[in-house]
Amino acid sequence: MRLFHVSEESDIKLFEPRIPTRTDLDSTKGLVWAINEKCLPNFLTPRNCPRVCYHVGEHTSEADKLSYFSSKSCPHVVVIEHKWFEVMQNITLYLYEFDANEFTLLDENAGYFICEKKQIPINKFKVPDLFAEQFRRNVEIRLVENLWDIYFEIQETTLNWSMCRMRFAQPALGSK
Repeated sequence: MRLFHVSEESDIKLFEPRIPTRTDLDSTKGLVWAINEKCLPNFLTPRNCPRVCYHVGEHTSEADKLSYFSSKSCPHVVVIEHKWFEVMQNITLYLYEFDANEFTLLDENAGYFICEKKQIPINKFKVPDLFAEQFRRNVEIRLVENLWDIYFEIQETTLNWSMCRMRFAQPALGSK
């Protein structure tokens, strides 16, 4: 299994555990976060880009596959707002690979792994074209004006999903 940390920073030599901001985690223990390769496409976007991501899981129904995918060859979708298209086109990301041995699984659906110890990356990869990298990984990118409809809809499916940086999303259509 391969684990990564995605960053816009090109020169990270050491990852220090940080206190989590999530209220469901112990705020007394710092963590280094990593993502597995299957869910890596969820993070191949600019850091603060709000996104709704979903992929086929073990329990995904045929009806959901037919409804939420435009191609059988793309089992993963990342939905972003139109306004992030140009930012995504013009940003470079860096993938820092970790030795997976010290990490434990936090969330299988989202592909999150954590470690309480400092981590030195074992590899670093530059990703200068995020769209090309997503397509290489058989990921479909969808551009929408507003994420909130798909945000609520996808949670009612049998798909594996993850929502990221939604606090930066456009307000729901019809709201003030």
